[in-house]
Amino acid sequence: MIDQNKKSFSIRRIIERGIPQILFAIATVSILTTIGILFTLLSETFLFFKEIPFVDFYTGTILKPLGENAQFGILPLLTGTIISSIIAMFVAIPIGVMTAIYLSEYASDKVRRTLKPILEVLAGIPTIVYGFFAFTFVTPFLQSFIPGLDPTNILSPGLVMGIMIIPMVASLSEDAMSSVPNAMREGALALGATKLEVTFKVVIPAAISGIIASFVLGISRAIGETMIVTIASGSSKNFTFDITQSMQTMTAYIVEVTGGDAPAGSTIYYSLYAVAMTLFVFTLIMNLIAQYISRKYREEY
Repeated sequence: MIDQNKKSFSIRRIIERGIPQILFAIATVSILTTIGILFTLLSETFLFFKEIPFVDFYTGTILKPLGENAQFGILPLLTGTIISSIIAMFVAIPIGVMTAIYLSEYASDKVRRTLKPILEVLAGIPTIVYGFFAFTFVTPFLQSFIPGLDPTNILSPGLVMGIMIIPMVASLSEDAMSSVPNAMREGALALGATKLEVTFKVVIPAAISGIIASFVLGISRAIGETMIVTIASGSSKNFTFDITQSMQTMTAYIVEVTGGDAPAGSTIYYSLYAVAMTLFVFTLIMNLIAQYISRKYREEY
């Protein structure tokens, strides 16, 4: 029995020593994946900028990747991406915050347990379904109010993206508000404040870091959206600020190039990586801003 106990103890000891190394190897998978993605983007983007000047790419207003006199200016894609994201956040932020306020401050436990799962069902709908919804329903509906609206435009996918992002903004904001101690609410109510005053003067300022972080993450989600804008916004590379016209985003351009006949090693092929690198930088900046805001204004109770 003593020999068996010694043997089992030694096996457990070996396992305990090996577990940290195994967990470390698993944890480094995501880091190595990110490094691999970044290396691929940088190497292929460098080859693109050997043929197209850096300044011309980021200041050019014409994007004509095909033909003899090909021109590569990313500003049409940047404007399409930014405008669609702004439209989405004009929809998602007010509706998401108001929903979070109701769930956190006014809804009963029974109503909250019922409505929150229903709201989060929106996050589980495939984006391609949202895209067809924007193209076949939202656009015809808007055309009845806006006669000059193109069949493919940036307004319709922007609105639908906002609907898609509502669960993210509402859920994260509601979690931030729910984390505020009830003692703060009770203290304000005891001083004579109304329910609405407690919500906007106590709860929201205390949860502002989480609320703003949900906004930034929502913007990142809108910037990286692919299928909705690919289906509903069209592929016209227009440099315009008219939301009724067809525009193309960075993600839609990536889909177009990868689904086309761009030969490997061509300029249009390398432009795919230059656009993807720009998109990577955009989302990285948004995530860094969210982390900074969350850390700077975080309230610990």
